[in-house]
Amino acid sequence: MDDQQPSLWREFWRSPHHIWLGILTLGAGFVIAHPVALIVGAGAYALGWIYLPDTPFFRRWVERRQEEMKRAEESRAIAEFVRKRDALLVNLTPERRKRYMELAGVCRGIEAATTESSLGGGADDPRLRKLDELMWTYLRLLSIEESLERYLEAEQKEDVPGLLRGAEDELERLQREVDELRAQGATGAVESRQRLLGSCADRVEVLRKRLDRISQARENLALVRSEQDRLDQQIKLIRADAVALKNASVLTARIDATVEHLDQTNKWLAEMDEFRDLVGDLPATERRIGFEPPIGGVLSGGTGGTGGSEESDAAGDKSRKNAKTRAYR
Repeated sequence: MDDQQPSLWREFWRSPHHIWLGILTLGAGFVIAHPVALIVGAGAYALGWIYLPDTPFFRRWVERRQEEMKRAEESRAIAEFVRKRDALLVNLTPERRKRYMELAGVCRGIEAATTESSLGGGADDPRLRKLDELMWTYLRLLSIEESLERYLEAEQKEDVPGLLRGAEDELERLQREVDELRAQGATGAVESRQRLLGSCADRVEVLRKRLDRISQARENLALVRSEQDRLDQQIKLIRADAVALKNASVLTARIDATVEHLDQTNKWLAEMDEFRDLVGDLPATERRIGFEPPIGGVLSGGTGGTGGSEESDAAGDKSRKNAKTRAYR
């Protein structure tokens, strides 16, 4: 109680109870305008400060207020997350949005099976909240896949291996020329060629780094696609267990195993510096966030997955070209 008392006093100072206490005690004394009334009012006000903050009804009021503030903060965090998720979804290509919505349909089947059967599922079932986390990871994988593909497509157009071979040949030629000029004692020409040689060497180093990035991007792309397929099959296996087995313990074990492997995937994503903006957990809340945008919202085509007008797809393509191609540079 002693640890909570200062907090209760602070809450009482800012509460409407304090205002009413002041009106009914000090205010009444001033209205009566009698010395005895002022003394009694001041005494009642002091006693109110001593006893009212620790009364059960005020404690309940504080608890309700803190719970309301907590829920308001959760609502803000959820709203911010939903905006981030929907923006990520709308920037996907129509084909990837379709894949996401198809897997979301599988999750809806899991929700329906757990709600209608004896598995004890409900809107706030913690097992179903894990579906939100699974779908969030799947959405990030789709976005990363698209970024990697666009990056590799842009680099392929420039033929970086060919540029590197040409730069290396030029570097060898310049090195031979510098060696010949030194043998001839042409100091002035050597200095000029040496600067050109240094510039060419730097260009070769940059091209080698670009080639390493391309190789790394290809490996990451293969891993991203493999993780997508694994997650897709895991969610479909959960649906099969929910529909066929009617066994709550088996369903819980299946979901827990999938989420446990998901932690490894998220750790791997966190190690990819170029995609740090896509790394992040769901808001810490016991409430369901969901995994689909509202109908008529981000995807005007509903659950068909290919939704969105031609204008929105064109705008999405433009934003992806401007932003995602730079993600790996």
